[in-house]
Amino acid sequence: MDRSSRELMQPIPPSDRVRQVEAALSDYVERAGLKAGERLPAERELMAALGVGRSTIREVIRKFQALGVIDSRKGSGNYLLKPISAATVHMPISIDAESLRDALLMTLEVRRGIEVEASMAAARRRTADDIATMEARLDEMERVHLAEGTSGKADLAFHLSIYDATHNSLFKQLLEQMREGFERFWLKPFDRPDFASRSFPFHRTLFNAIAAGDAETAREETLKILAVVEEDIKDMSK
Repeated sequence: MDRSSRELMQPIPPSDRVRQVEAALSDYVERAGLKAGERLPAERELMAALGVGRSTIREVIRKFQALGVIDSRKGSGNYLLKPISAATVHMPISIDAESLRDALLMTLEVRRGIEVEASMAAARRRTADDIATMEARLDEMERVHLAEGTSGKADLAFHLSIYDATHNSLFKQLLEQMREGFERFWLKPFDRPDFASRSFPFHRTLFNAIAAGDAETAREETLKILAVVEEDIKDMSK
């Protein structure tokens, strides 16, 4: 990064760094006039220019990948797929709710619509590789659940593999915008490790439906999982 490029970016203060780096990088792309196919500054250059660590830069790059605006090429760097600006790259959606219970119920309404459609799309479009990935993540989820009684991260990883199997980038973009709200479901809400644990068996039947290409059964099994989630939100928040 030359001096003129560095002058287009200023160090980021400690608070809320990820969002600010997203905005700063978007602004840089616009002000520098970068076009699709052009290479972004290297990670170490971004770290120096913005005054943040490598993990922050990589989280922002990951988000931009999910939004379909950056392509990361191993050994080569990160490349712009389409022009962006601070105005066109949407920041994560925030939820205005008075309690965790309300936030989860609000998010669940949206999650139900997205996740049901994603499960049906995955059943229609999954490939052999998708099935293998989903099964591996499901096996890991079941292993962790049986060993620990809960499987937060492994459970989330299984659900993300279903989104991948849709082969529709909009699902991942929507999920990325709502990631903070969605991840609350897997962070032991209400300090209850057993939150939604009764939905555990339905994950295997959901996988079986997707693997079999049965979209309607995939829809039904997804709704069963989310029904348990809703019941536990209401019961455990009392």
